[in-house]
Amino acid sequence: MGLISLLMMAVACSPDNQVVHTPAPEPLPVADSAPYVCKLVPSQALRIVSGVTAPLEERIDGNERNGNCSAPDTASRSLEVWWAQESPGMSQEHLDFLIEGRRNVYTRHGGVTLPADLGDGMAAYLTNGLLAEHPYQVSARFTCGGKDRMVDIYLAQIAKGRDGIKDLIELMRIAQQRYSKVHDCKLAV
Repeated sequence: MGLISLLMMAVACSPDNQVVHTPAPEPLPVADSAPYVCKLVPSQALRIVSGVTAPLEERIDGNERNGNCSAPDTASRSLEVWWAQESPGMSQEHLDFLIEGRRNVYTRHGGVTLPADLGDGMAAYLTNGLLAEHPYQVSARFTCGGKDRMVDIYLAQIAKGRDGIKDLIELMRIAQQRYSKVHDCKLAV
């Protein structure tokens, strides 16, 4: 009986019965392609990043210089985009105040500074207070056409398996390029 047990253990432990693990597939890249939501965010990229599958209808308030856009028809209000431009109604000092306020909040929540080519800004995951409705946030002040501009992108959720901060940074990169095209201004490098 001892010999039979030994043989069974040897068979059970043989390399032919090893479990093969397959690595998870690489997440799809965040890419720029039409159509756009809120004029600045590629619809397909938003779906990949957030996992939202519902129809995306946008609501825009404000004007070309200062305003906001949201996709309020989805259950999670998946996207909000805010923009501002240095102008008679929005001073350089006020833009400084806005970006400094965001930097303070994002820093308290472990935010990440954006790459220098995206201007002055940060991305963060915020989990408490009023900001938790859209916990994934990225904000940047940049120069386009010789004027300071600011764009905020807020997401309600990130799809499972994605790097939310990295995706926010890529969405901001695309949004700034789109902003340049929509507003016919050249981004400062």
